[in-house]
Amino acid sequence: MSVVLDAKVPTGPIAEKWDNHKFSVKLVNPANKRRFKILVVGTGLAGASAAASLAELGYEVEAFTFHDSPRRAHSIAAQGGINAAKNYRNDGDSIYRLFYDTVKGGDYRSREANVYRLAQVSLNIIDQCAAQGVPFAREYGGLLANRSFGGAQVSRTFYARGQTGQQLLLGAYQAMAAQIAAGAVTLHNRADVLDIVVKDGEACGIIVRDLLTGEVRAHSGHAVVLATGGYGNVYYLSTNAMNCNVTAAWRAHRRGATFANPCYTQIHPTCIPASDEFQSKLTLMSESLRNDGRIWVPRNMDESRAAADVSEADRYYFLEEKYPAFGNLVPRDVASRNAKTVVDQGLGVGPLRNGVYLDFADVIARDGEAVVREKYGNLFDMYERITGEDPYRSPMRIYPATHYTMGGLWVDYNLMTNVPWASATSRTTGPTGWGPRR
Repeated sequence: MSVVLDAKVPTGPIAEKWDNHKFSVKLVNPANKRRFKILVVGTGLAGASAAASLAELGYEVEAFTFHDSPRRAHSIAAQGGINAAKNYRNDGDSIYRLFYDTVKGGDYRSREANVYRLAQVSLNIIDQCAAQGVPFAREYGGLLANRSFGGAQVSRTFYARGQTGQQLLLGAYQAMAAQIAAGAVTLHNRADVLDIVVKDGEACGIIVRDLLTGEVRAHSGHAVVLATGGYGNVYYLSTNAMNCNVTAAWRAHRRGATFANPCYTQIHPTCIPASDEFQSKLTLMSESLRNDGRIWVPRNMDESRAAADVSEADRYYFLEEKYPAFGNLVPRDVASRNAKTVVDQGLGVGPLRNGVYLDFADVIARDGEAVVREKYGNLFDMYERITGEDPYRSPMRIYPATHYTMGGLWVDYNLMTNVPWASATSRTTGPTGWGPRR
């Protein structure tokens, strides 16, 4: 069976597409919003914020999570920060520069219209998070602080120490909890989606199993938001929690939703190397550490000295030498490929020689240990608990690992799959063409 995919990208200049599209789409008046039910599958950052926002708009929302609490979503494991082109540092950032950096970081394979919209709405997302109570780091004068991430030459990353994902999730969760208390959101805990209900070629609900009682129930709705995360655990080792199983998206795919770009898997350069062959997952160290940490390996593959005893002349700062404009803040794929290359050349460090150094000696000498503790303290503590090594005294060891997956269910400009939702002709209260969203 052939499938025709229409991305529905609006016409016109890329900087005007989203604004024009918002004005041209049909609106639902406040009285009619109460007639529509939306099913939100997943309660991480995407799902919880979607459920809260839709409920505040007036829609009836049912949210489903297979966790015992939405606070268990893997979004809690994110560390480094969230990007927005607010240009607080006055260092040349703009919506277009964020758009350009994102398209370039995606190896020019992204749908540019969606990326530009992402850059545009990034400004409002930070304001929404701050309004929800997310305790972003702030400068002395009270403005939100920024730091750099890989693939950018400006400081546009908003952060909450090294636990940004946890704080963002708590903000989204408490916004959803307020809507639950108001009766606008019904939350189903420990619920696993077994199937997408399709009738006459149109989707109209989901089948859910209660993981505590085993009861199987059907839920119907006018739209479904699929916010269930990625498929990184298809790899033997990844940074994903073991519960990240992407089964809801797979159920939708089996019912006709097209799957796109499964090879688009991000390999993160800053993971703690595997310590033995029996590990079930890997632990990520924040991308933000590359702001101040210097990545290097010994030039001599037979080097046996401790890292602190290796002279500068015998150190190979491979990212700084090969990419002087970005240095250690090259995009993640570039940093990952280069780290793998030097390890494959026999220059790896650690007991298994399967890592590279991420060294903070220079920044500690320049700014003092107290400043480093304030910026990265919880990350350093986590590293020490896992490895038994003190990163204030010796360099961290890192190596690339599977992290995010950019592939998934294919969606158009409106973030809708190719499977239509119950139309106005078959459902008197249903809008035409609504589909599950990722």
